[in-house]
Amino acid sequence: MDESLRTAVSDLYSLIQRNGNVLRSFDEVEFMETPLHVAAEEGCIGFAMEMMNLKPSFARKLNQQDLSPIHIAVKKGHKEMVLRFLEIDKDLVRVKGKKGKTPLHLISKVGNPDGLVDRFLEVCPQSIKNVTTRNRTALHIAAEKNRLDSFQVLIRTLKKKDYCQEVVNRKDEDGNTALHIAAINNQPQMLKLLLECKADKHETNEAGLTALEAAHQ
Repeated sequence: MDESLRTAVSDLYSLIQRNGNVLRSFDEVEFMETPLHVAAEEGCIGFAMEMMNLKPSFARKLNQQDLSPIHIAVKKGHKEMVLRFLEIDKDLVRVKGKKGKTPLHLISKVGNPDGLVDRFLEVCPQSIKNVTTRNRTALHIAAEKNRLDSFQVLIRTLKKKDYCQEVVNRKDEDGNTALHIAAINNQPQMLKLLLECKADKHETNEAGLTALEAAHQ
């Protein structure tokens, strides 16, 4: 163990010995940055694991920016930290933060260079059904951000599920399906993948437009 980490963990337990309720105060505030948020920010895996052992509830707590520790680890690119979180609690993939976004929504937005999209869907395939406050799935987000790598993994997972068409044809707050978004963003490969998954090309959005019609607006 790194000496600075050893010291931090030792200090934590010394603090607990002096005040057995020191960590309880964090639970009493609805939105608050906990020591686990700080550990996620800094990439201090050892300290984070100690904290998860002591206060598992911290893993689902949102800070003042509406982010949980795993959201922060994803945003900071701390892959190993994210994987360790999932070893302890795979359902952290579904924790909703700011604007209803889950860690899967966040990673679908930035791409899949570290294979985290694969891992998220491996440990919690149902997370692909989660939507944001705008009623958007990870498919909508990957299509909007032109993240073909994320999109391919999402589709590959959906093809194996009986809820494939349900997710593929899910409409966001504007009535757009992922097919609409891919068409508007001129993503032929995404369009092909969606149609192979039985995406309904006749679905219309709130403006009454099909995906093809929306692409020509």
